[in-house]
Amino acid sequence: MCGIAGLYTKSDTLREQLGSLLADMLEQLSDRGPDSAGVAFYRDPAPEGWCKVSLHSPSATPGWEALSAELAQQFGDASDPRVRATHAVFEIAAEADAAQAWLLERHPELTLMSAGRSIEIYKEAGLPTRFVERFGLAEIGGTHALGHTRMATESRVTTEHSHPFSTGLDLCLVHNGSLSNHNRLRRALEREGIRFRTDCDSEVAAGYLTWRLGQGASLEQALESCLDDLDGFYTFAVGTADGFAVLRDPIACKPAVMAETDEWVAMASEYRAIAVLPGAEDAVTWEPAPGHVYSWGTASLVA
Repeated sequence: MCGIAGLYTKSDTLREQLGSLLADMLEQLSDRGPDSAGVAFYRDPAPEGWCKVSLHSPSATPGWEALSAELAQQFGDASDPRVRATHAVFEIAAEADAAQAWLLERHPELTLMSAGRSIEIYKEAGLPTRFVERFGLAEIGGTHALGHTRMATESRVTTEHSHPFSTGLDLCLVHNGSLSNHNRLRRALEREGIRFRTDCDSEVAAGYLTWRLGQGASLEQALESCLDDLDGFYTFAVGTADGFAVLRDPIACKPAVMAETDEWVAMASEYRAIAVLPGAEDAVTWEPAPGHVYSWGTASLVA
């Protein structure tokens, strides 16, 4: 089943409340995905010439402070770690590609959840309600965010297999549904240099978008090409530094609802997740059409 939540804020007041609002949405979707939960926040961009990385450690003593010192020595400067449960976010005085390559080589025991200038990803196996509390989501602000609650059907229940998946800078994807051609597509994308960490079909969808964007496609074009190249049924919510986009497959058998007010734009797998938002009773609400791209942000595509 899985649950999806997306929220784009239009005011400074709501940006301070983003984590609290997203937490409320995820709690409404807990029974759609009791196996794991995850979120992607877009907030506090790193300075020009710096990058931001989100890391996960399975160790009870991950040594984040020592890693910060290593990063500063290697790249000239790095922030102190911002730790949430089993994750930590670092800002590094380096281009994201260089920082990622060094981390993958020197610290393979860590999972690189995301990289870019503004994205932060946190995810973990377990009940979504416990995840919300453990990671202190209510304390996090930002401009926009995506969330996911997972009911695993095609791959293992682990932190790494949880959504969101990020395969490109400041790009992430959450998915409700199932792809039938993901193994063949994975092999083709690997030949194009896309790296995968799990056998989850949703990560293949994220990798496909990264590949199409790398070819010069716009986000709208990349999502529209999914309709030709991805077999199966799906609702995608895709986060970028500018906002988020939504696409349902041409059959649209997976549930989705969207709503908009003067203060926010939201999407979710069920209306009850939107009903908890302030002013939801006055929002313009609709079911997204099959095969149509919806996007909001500073570079809105289609609204």
